[in-house]
Amino acid sequence: MQAQLEQMERFASATRDPKAPALRPADAATLIIIDRKGRTPKVLMGKRHAGHKFMPGKFVFPGGRIEAGDRSMAVAGALHPRAEHALMARVTRPSAQRSRALALAAIRETFEETGLLLGTKDYGSPDRVPEGTPWATFKERGIFPDLEALHFIGRAITPPKRVKRFDTRFFAVDRTAIAEEIEGAVGPDSELVELTWVTIEKARALDLPPITAVLLSELESRIAAGFGHELPVPFFYQKRGRFVRELL
Repeated sequence: MQAQLEQMERFASATRDPKAPALRPADAATLIIIDRKGRTPKVLMGKRHAGHKFMPGKFVFPGGRIEAGDRSMAVAGALHPRAEHALMARVTRPSAQRSRALALAAIRETFEETGLLLGTKDYGSPDRVPEGTPWATFKERGIFPDLEALHFIGRAITPPKRVKRFDTRFFAVDRTAIAEEIEGAVGPDSELVELTWVTIEKARALDLPPITAVLLSELESRIAAGFGHELPVPFFYQKRGRFVRELL
């Protein structure tokens, strides 16, 4: 892990822009979908469009920042109490609503970038959804996003002096949580130009941002430890130019 933290520091130093404004990190969320049916677990990764200014051509997990509709979307199930507790740790003005919105942002962003709708059809369609948002497709397809299926597995803050800064929460969910798939979300002109299911070992050989490589290792350890909700959640941030790994 120390070698990976040092790699993160080198990458942070190489990508630092002294002219960048002092930005406050935006709340964001990422979702790792795991296929554990086989002997060796696989994860879903997407390749970002080469034309993007932020991490062009890198393989990443789907995700993005919170949007207004994420704060009011109806759900089935609640976050595990341990996940909610960790989501509210080391946060200014923590709230259960904010934690819930982060989890929903991860599900929505995954749909927008991959066409995968995660949730359950057991309860019919949500009565109402935020207008003008991708959540309308969940209603059309009769799918409630299910927070109970999510595991909170990590958090990372982009260092200062970057064009974009995020306070990202990493969630994980089993592939069985996919309720439906809509074709056409991934392609040559989309945010993600390719999707692939790969083992963690093979994922490490892809062109990854350093934090993604670190979270893959954390995920691997978590799976080996039983993939339980009660496991500690690593939190990565930079302090005096060095990356710190703290447990929440």
